[in-house]
Amino acid sequence: MNESTLSRGDLALAISEGLVDTVIVAFPDLQGRVVGKRMTGWFFLEDVADHGTENCNYLVATDMDDNALPNFEFASYERGYGDMVAMPDWNTVRILPWQTKTALVLADLYDPRTKKPVAVSPRQILRDQVAVATAAGFIPKVGSEIEFYLFHESYREAYDKGYRELSPHSPWMQDYQIVQTTFDEYVIGEIRRNLDACGIPVECSKGEAGRGQHEVNLRYTEALEMADRNLLYKSAAKEIAASHGRSVSFMAKWNFSETGSSCHVHSSLWNMSDNTAAFASDSIPEIFSQYIAGLLATARDFSLLWAPTVNSYRRFQPDSWAPTAIAWGTDNRTLGLRVVGHGSAQRVESRIPGADANSYMAFAGTIAGGMYGIRHKLELEAPFVGNGYENTSVQRIPSNLLEAIQYWEQSAIALECFGHDVHHHILTSAKAEWAAYNQHVSDWELTRYFERS
Repeated sequence: MNESTLSRGDLALAISEGLVDTVIVAFPDLQGRVVGKRMTGWFFLEDVADHGTENCNYLVATDMDDNALPNFEFASYERGYGDMVAMPDWNTVRILPWQTKTALVLADLYDPRTKKPVAVSPRQILRDQVAVATAAGFIPKVGSEIEFYLFHESYREAYDKGYRELSPHSPWMQDYQIVQTTFDEYVIGEIRRNLDACGIPVECSKGEAGRGQHEVNLRYTEALEMADRNLLYKSAAKEIAASHGRSVSFMAKWNFSETGSSCHVHSSLWNMSDNTAAFASDSIPEIFSQYIAGLLATARDFSLLWAPTVNSYRRFQPDSWAPTAIAWGTDNRTLGLRVVGHGSAQRVESRIPGADANSYMAFAGTIAGGMYGIRHKLELEAPFVGNGYENTSVQRIPSNLLEAIQYWEQSAIALECFGHDVHHHILTSAKAEWAAYNQHVSDWELTRYFERS
């Protein structure tokens, strides 16, 4: 059992004492959202705890609108859209204090016929990359910093306005500002306290470099647990904001004139043999240099994993705090990779992922890239010094989703690291997103071309 969660016995006792009457059995979809079922407590204990619950397998093969998409090998109309069994992971039980008498347990997905894990489900994709690291003697640990914007409008009000002319909760940029962020504390403070109360340790929150923009930092931990924490953090932030008639957005770039929202990923490896930090040194140990070299080698090929939508690529702008340069350096925020920390806390921060990334995918890509570098003993180039936005000699993040799709589709490294099934699944999802984008006419196009073309 994870030290931040409840045991199965704790949950059964809470149900028997009437402290919990609803259990959410859920898992992440391809977009990194919580999907599943709410069950009465007694039914969960009697019928689900030991046997799981069945869900349609299209839930990990849809777009953001839950449209059943063609061309997936895993699930389709031709295959009849069968079921998956969601089996409770007893390391993930939490009581959700912002919901009434409700507990949540995350589930792993299995094929009901073969009893094998669903390889293309986000939790399993990450589990498989963690297994690669553990087979080599390492435990991957991850911390992340996910930013979002807080708005005065409720979600329904924002929808009714067509998401135009929205009011950020602050009229000012509030980076590190205490007085300004105090005005937001009735929402942000409740997010911090509720996350901490449900076993998701919160280190801090701070204002960010946009009007109404915030960041809540969670305590680092092993990779799968960190992804689970992020899943609940993003869900809790939305639900708590909605309870106050407000909304938050994790879009990578909700407004082109505003700072983008990131998901900076801090990663390190720990030796399984003695639980020591493998990157600990006053310099860059060989294992760390190979890991960073792997992240550089895979940064463009894996960009779909950190920037999965059309909007994701709006964030990569010069002088914007979002990197465009695929390079590494020591404590240099203009680069995609930044080495930070000292001693056992030495780690690499990838500044590439956006807040819209599915954490399971982003962490899987990070671990896969790092382990690829170690497996192939890649040599690390010299650290970059200077302004990464201005240098013309370094490689760049893909400029749009189509370019990212092409890198992933043609990537032998992606096939090596993830295998055909996962490679195909992510590619199919991304192609569907690009096709959906190209099937609409934007306001910009109407304004520019309606009268004058």
